[in-house]
Amino acid sequence: MAKVSLSRRIECPRHEVFRLFCDVDRLPSHIGAIKGVEKLTEGPVGVGTRFRETREMFGKQATEEMVFTDFLADETYTVECDSHGTRYRSIFQFEPVGDKTDVNVRFEVKPLSLAAKLLSPLGWLMIGATKKLLAGDVEDLKKIAESGHAA
Repeated sequence: MAKVSLSRRIECPRHEVFRLFCDVDRLPSHIGAIKGVEKLTEGPVGVGTRFRETREMFGKQATEEMVFTDFLADETYTVECDSHGTRYRSIFQFEPVGDKTDVNVRFEVKPLSLAAKLLSPLGWLMIGATKKLLAGDVEDLKKIAESGHAA
């Protein structure tokens, strides 16, 4: 299983940062790489919330269906996606530091099918690019949060 981790401090209270990060409907206006989102479930975001995300990755657009598999308001959430025989999991944790927030993100890739397992050694070549994409998403949200335009 390939893993990527990163941490960023955001100069904004935890509840505001958490709300911004899981505001599925507004992700396309907050993250430059996300071109569109279609929420597939009704109601507030929580365990079981599904959405289809279209984003630009490596110069091409890709659309995947995502689901929240863990959700504890203001503390943590996990979003997962199964695609092409591989499970992708993004775990977000939010730690208060006074009136600031440390955001810790772990992205995991687990091959499920035989084909994905056979190709998994090539995945290690993409770790750096994947970390750069993930960092870009977090930086875009950090700028929104710190600008005061998150509400």
